[in-house]
Amino acid sequence: MRQTTMTKPADVMRQWYVVDGTDKTLGRLASEVATVLRGKHKPTYTPNVDGGDYVIVINADKIKVSGDQEFKKFYYNHSHYPGGMRTRSTRVMREAYTVEWVERAIHGMLPHTSLGDVQRKHLFVYKGENHPHAAQQPVEMVIKG
Repeated sequence: MRQTTMTKPADVMRQWYVVDGTDKTLGRLASEVATVLRGKHKPTYTPNVDGGDYVIVINADKIKVSGDQEFKKFYYNHSHYPGGMRTRSTRVMREAYTVEWVERAIHGMLPHTSLGDVQRKHLFVYKGENHPHAAQQPVEMVIKG
C-alpha cells in the first residue's frame, strides 16, 4: 500500500530564486512567482505547510502589461473614512509605485490566510538590477513569455 507523505515544517529545504522582470508580462510573472512562493513546484508540496522558496524580483520597472490595462485598469484603496477612496491607474502605479504594483499582483495570487502572510514575506521586489541578497546565492528562474 502506498502512503501519502506530508511534509513537516522542519523538513523543508528552501532555495533562493532571482527573476528578471525585463519585458515580462505582469500577470504571467506574478502567477509563476506565486507558484514558487507557495511551494507548488516541489514534489513535497503540502497545502498546510509553508514549503515555498524565496523569490527576488529585479527590474520591476521594466515589467509590462498587455492590451489597454495601462489606462483602463485601476487600483483602489480606502481609508475607512467617508470619502476616503483612492484610485490609481496602472500607469501611475507603474511609474510612481513600482514595487507596490508588483507586490500587489503577486499577493493577490497567494492565500489570504495566516499561511499566506508568511509566504508573502519571502518575496523581495526591487526596481533596478541590484539587490542585497547576493550572499544567499540565488538561482536564476526563467519565466516564459
